[in-house]
Amino acid sequence: MLRCLEAAVNIESPTFSKPDIDRMAAFFADRIRKQRGKVRVLRHPTAGSGLLAEFWGGQPRGSKPIFILGHLDTVWEVGTLKRMPFRIRKGRAYGPGIFDMKSGIVCGLWAIRALQACGIRPRSPVHFFLNSDEEASSVAFRTQLLAEARKARAVLVLEPAAAGGALKTSRKGVGEFRITVHGRAAHAGINPGAGVNAISELARQLLRVEKLARPRKGLTLTVGLIEGGTRSNVVPERAAASIDVRISRLKDREPLERKIRNLKPIHPEARLEIRGKINRPPMERAMAAELFRRARELGSKLGMRIEEASTGGGSDGNFTAALGIPTLDGLGGVGDGAHAVHEHVIIRELPRRAALLAALIASL
Repeated sequence: MLRCLEAAVNIESPTFSKPDIDRMAAFFADRIRKQRGKVRVLRHPTAGSGLLAEFWGGQPRGSKPIFILGHLDTVWEVGTLKRMPFRIRKGRAYGPGIFDMKSGIVCGLWAIRALQACGIRPRSPVHFFLNSDEEASSVAFRTQLLAEARKARAVLVLEPAAAGGALKTSRKGVGEFRITVHGRAAHAGINPGAGVNAISELARQLLRVEKLARPRKGLTLTVGLIEGGTRSNVVPERAAASIDVRISRLKDREPLERKIRNLKPIHPEARLEIRGKINRPPMERAMAAELFRRARELGSKLGMRIEEASTGGGSDGNFTAALGIPTLDGLGGVGDGAHAVHEHVIIRELPRRAALLAALIASL
């Protein structure tokens, strides 16, 4: 497992580098074929390749597959390995993308390998989907992902575990909005009254936006980027802000989107341009409850104490859960530092996670 993981980490695969994602896809496609899986490489004109594989095909007609879900891309740019090389220290393996989520893919492949070695044939075919742009909202192959998920009886997501190895039973929905104010420029000293100050208008709009938050219900809005103006002596004619939105409940999606889009100018001569949406629905716990119960029981038999956790971050599991498909997330590596320089996995946990995943597949 560790040799495979090292090889995967040493293939840098930033989301927006198509040649590098293609190399990553080719690497795992070769591993899948060596494990007697049928694999189809999904091509895209601008994004990197994705993978759709099948194990134990030829099941009775109408047999719904178990859908295993992961992604090939990382947030790290090419060249990161020079300052963050793969290394092992005190029982941990470090490297860009090792926790999020190349270790998860390796655990998935070794779970399949374990079942094959033990002669255990699942009652359902197992489909393996590796996306190429999950870190950038899963645009390239979202249609294919949703189509495959709709066929499935259950979805097992190979994203990294939460703290302490906990499985993720709920995730917040994620969205982004951009509010642009168009005002009118004027000289700040000679005729400021002739201008329409876009920054002032934007500031007032953001106070309105903040009032839409309901933190106790898991609904938050965070202004993460603001820009505007040209010089201190010019009434600014344009200003813009980007707003991160998180929701815990699917029922909050449409009302919140409507309220943001229906914002009206306070200054009668200002104009608002509002773009964006909630692009990942929340993964609500109800969709994971039964799978988590099963995982906890299986983990107990394996000598593992399995806990659950909620997270504010999104994954492709958000999409499958919103379809009403039972979805359990966080089945990948145990470690810490996703998107951070100390990103690592705990080596001894790798075979344990593969064993838990194998047990889940067999029991389904």
